[in-house]
Amino acid sequence: MNRQSFSHLPRETRDTLFMLVVIAWVVLPQLGALPLWCSLLSAAVMTWRAVLAWRAQALPSRWWLAGVLALGVFGTLITFKTILGREAGVTLLVLLLALKTLELRARRDAFVVFFLSFFLMLTNFFHSQSLLTAAAMLIALLGLLTALVNAHMPVGRPPLLQAARTATGMALLGAPVMVLLFVLFPRVAPLWGLPSDGMSGRSGLSDQMTVGTIANLALDESVAMRIRFETAVPEQYAMYFRGPVLSAFDGRTWQVLEATMQRPSSLPVNLKIQGPAIKYQVTLEPSKQSWLMVLDATPTAPALYGKTARMTPELQWVLDSPVTDLLRYQATSYPDFSYGPLELAPGLQDFLALPAGFNPRTLQLAAELTGDVSYTNYSNTDWTNLVLERLRSGGYSYTLEPGTFGLHSADEFWFDRKAGFCEHIAASFVILMRALKVPARVVTGYQGGDQNPMDGFWTVRQSDAHAWAEVWQANQGWVRIDPTSVVAPGRTGSFQRLSKPRGIIATAILGNVNPELASGLRAVWEAVNNRWNQQVLNYTQAKQLDLLKNLGFSEPDWQDLVFLLCGIVLAGSLTGAAWSAWERHRQDPWLRLLGQAVRRLHPLGIILANNTTPRQICQQLPDSTAQLNLQPWQDWLIKLETLRYAPRSDDEQTASFKQQLATLERELKHLPLSP
Repeated sequence: MNRQSFSHLPRETRDTLFMLVVIAWVVLPQLGALPLWCSLLSAAVMTWRAVLAWRAQALPSRWWLAGVLALGVFGTLITFKTILGREAGVTLLVLLLALKTLELRARRDAFVVFFLSFFLMLTNFFHSQSLLTAAAMLIALLGLLTALVNAHMPVGRPPLLQAARTATGMALLGAPVMVLLFVLFPRVAPLWGLPSDGMSGRSGLSDQMTVGTIANLALDESVAMRIRFETAVPEQYAMYFRGPVLSAFDGRTWQVLEATMQRPSSLPVNLKIQGPAIKYQVTLEPSKQSWLMVLDATPTAPALYGKTARMTPELQWVLDSPVTDLLRYQATSYPDFSYGPLELAPGLQDFLALPAGFNPRTLQLAAELTGDVSYTNYSNTDWTNLVLERLRSGGYSYTLEPGTFGLHSADEFWFDRKAGFCEHIAASFVILMRALKVPARVVTGYQGGDQNPMDGFWTVRQSDAHAWAEVWQANQGWVRIDPTSVVAPGRTGSFQRLSKPRGIIATAILGNVNPELASGLRAVWEAVNNRWNQQVLNYTQAKQLDLLKNLGFSEPDWQDLVFLLCGIVLAGSLTGAAWSAWERHRQDPWLRLLGQAVRRLHPLGIILANNTTPRQICQQLPDSTAQLNLQPWQDWLIKLETLRYAPRSDDEQTASFKQQLATLERELKHLPLSP
């Protein structure tokens, strides 16, 4: 292989390699969503094309392309059972784009590649609308524009840097239009928005819990939600964000009770609140679940735009459809609350059920305690305190790596390991309480969070996932009991979190990094990312209408947005036309025509100074090139110079100058620019 540097490669080779790099950059974010065979096949085709360009070899025959295309269509049908739809369509688009690079025989083929790449660039937002994706696609846009500008310079060897400057200027000129359309284009379905699963959501919490699942979430530092408090921030121990309430237990897995029953819960909610309200705004990341995360307890529905929520008997707020996009809502909560039946009710027996054949030692412990005459008159509150004291003084510990639990998980926790994560502790606590004939259930959600000093938002991560218990007590109803806080008070009292030990590679890379510096950099990044989420991804029609209200519209709607947008576009167009007319009027028409000629020569790779005379331009033009005869340009430039400097009478000059100038302007439009 000829080892030439990139700058000394033939122009066709250089331009082809640059275009392949840009296409690879566009396709790269799709790799996680594409079938493996498509990624490998597309990479092989583009590598093949790069080798052909480097060695200046001929392109393959169309039979090769047809065979690879048939293979790709067959693979798509096998993978997706169809060639229609989003995933199948994007897969075929990537493959077709790669194959089209093997068919670059004319400039029109290159344009097809460019516009396929532009479209593929947009499909990246089907999978992610994050700030990183937007930044990557901005780089891709500038790369494609650079290649497109370069393709319009068919003669000579214009440097890519010059095309990049032109492309950047075009992007900057179009930026105000882009911002205007983003702010004012009506967000009216189906003209606006992505498919319902446009943002990849994390599963996060689930409506069932098997011992070990929340411990896995504790290793996930991704953001679950962001919160901006409008009133005083609650105390750390009160920051419980309620998720699924799990009451049905089959020996291994805890589930939502209603999912295992044919009848709805008949227990009264009986919610009572007191104390000051806490008002806050939540920006919930896509979770692919239908519940809203709110602080305990929230008596009124969170304020949502275009959606409605309902509260379950367990005080959990849920939507009718999963959260697949970034969702923002306002909520008002009261940490000081009580709810549930105050006296024994028929439905409470559901929270005493335990499967047969599991945790025999825990059941035996409960039998011994209830059979002890010294505990004869114990109330539910007394039993709760007794079990909590056992946790407090029995040598139990809080750990992220308690090992794998067997069938009798509560037995192992209470008698063998005496160590566990929050889910182990909460589940074992509830099992023992039920064995003591005390109604109890597991509640999952998030606890705590950390405040970003850059923007003041509180960030709740997947690592803040938590499990606690609720115990029914006479005259009080359901009472929150967090047995983990007894074993490890720092978990809920000061936001202490367990973290997995670093591996050898992570220690080698990050071992010498200042923790404060790393924390500060993460805070800056998350503040910037949060601003992107708040101002861009969450820019809704409600915000558009609020903007119109601030501009003086009394009751704005989407039609007002259309009228305002059209008015601004019309005003901008008229202003631009007036400016252009004024520029044409104040500039020497002969100099203006000479400037047009200089600009038209740019695509030929001929770079000229603004003060170059027509004769100097003729001297810099070669007589001809392999692609284009430049003699018409030389003749036209001589006529332009003659018009300016040839001697003639004043009357003759005044009468014919404008007419001859107009003739030369028409001729300029027909001078050749391509072979």
